[in-house]
Amino acid sequence: MSNVVVFGAGGTAGSRITDEAMNRGHRVTAAVRRPEATSYLAPGVRTVTGDATSARSVRELAEDADVFVVAIGGGERELWREAARTLVDTLRELPNPPRVIHVGGGATLLTSKGTPYLNEPDFPAEYRDAALGQAEALAIYRSADDGVTWTYISPPPLEFHPGERTGQYRTGTDHPVTDAQGRSVLTYEDLAVVIVDEIEHPRFTNTRFTAAY
Repeated sequence: MSNVVVFGAGGTAGSRITDEAMNRGHRVTAAVRRPEATSYLAPGVRTVTGDATSARSVRELAEDADVFVVAIGGGERELWREAARTLVDTLRELPNPPRVIHVGGGATLLTSKGTPYLNEPDFPAEYRDAALGQAEALAIYRSADDGVTWTYISPPPLEFHPGERTGQYRTGTDHPVTDAQGRSVLTYEDLAVVIVDEIEHPRFTNTRFTAAY
């Protein structure tokens, strides 16, 4: 059993990760900006005010944590970059820092040409700032020294949505995992399975990975 802190636990991904971790017997702290708005989280979840871009918040929550899951969203480009920078800079100063599992963007995955999806000419303009912020966060983790243990997970770049929990998936690294028809698909529910599996049985330490059916 691990002590898991989920930043952004009130969101689409974060709430499912929180539920999955609770259902599998972990101690879960939901770190959110408005704890009063998270009454829908699973019974037993400890809810606190928390901010992954605040060094003070990160230090306080790191005291009893084994793992930080960063599932924040809904902000501008700077949000993900600032969260990654704050986590790396703050945790490297601590004697026994928690591992970071960052829920990143699928647009940072590579096409068959070896270039990120966010650089494709038809990439939607409305998602570009978020994609660039997630790309910057990934670069920060990749440049981190040995004092920080991290994992960055990218969902599929296109077909990622709420749906059924199957508990089945395949993993890859920098390119999307595709089926026989060339599709890369995953639900938020199974993303939560992927993340809690990685908490329980680490396979992708200090690297990025992806998952799909």
